[in-house]
Amino acid sequence: MSRIGKMPIPLPAKVVVQIEDKTVKVKGPKGELTTTVHPSMTVEQEEGRLVIQRASDERHHRELHGLTRALVFNMVHGVSTGFQRTLIIEGVGYRAEAKGKGLTMYLGYSHPIEIPEQPNISFVVGEKGQSLIINGIDKAQIGQLAADIRKMRPPEPYKGKGIRYSDETIRRKAGKAGKGK
Repeated sequence: MSRIGKMPIPLPAKVVVQIEDKTVKVKGPKGELTTTVHPSMTVEQEEGRLVIQRASDERHHRELHGLTRALVFNMVHGVSTGFQRTLIIEGVGYRAEAKGKGLTMYLGYSHPIEIPEQPNISFVVGEKGQSLIINGIDKAQIGQLAADIRKMRPPEPYKGKGIRYSDETIRRKAGKAGKGK
């Protein structure tokens, strides 16, 4: 059995799950998420927890077992607690500003970059615009948005300028060696 797939998903007190056919709806204090599971996977609710079961022990079904459990767990965690991703902005003149529910980034280009508001996502800009926290209920959506923002100005290894994740370390390189006498 899949080690991840066989673990039951505990349901917090304020989370309600509806299972219809192969559609799983999870509703909690932070919002609501819906997904469709693979036809060979079954999701059952029993005694305040969710259990994912597979049709057979074929390799494909074993792979889907862990994936389905992880996706449903992320939905439950997202609507109850939420997810966040923190980005650090380094560089002279590089900063972020919150504009309503959207975001404006100044990254050394000739124009500011506007990021429109996203459903179920909020931005928190830190002091001096040097840090950015992305909050939301959908883990995949937050991760993709953070990756897209990082891609606008990835960190460079010589001066460390750019946008990086808070838990990311950038391996710094030595610059040109000066001419010796």
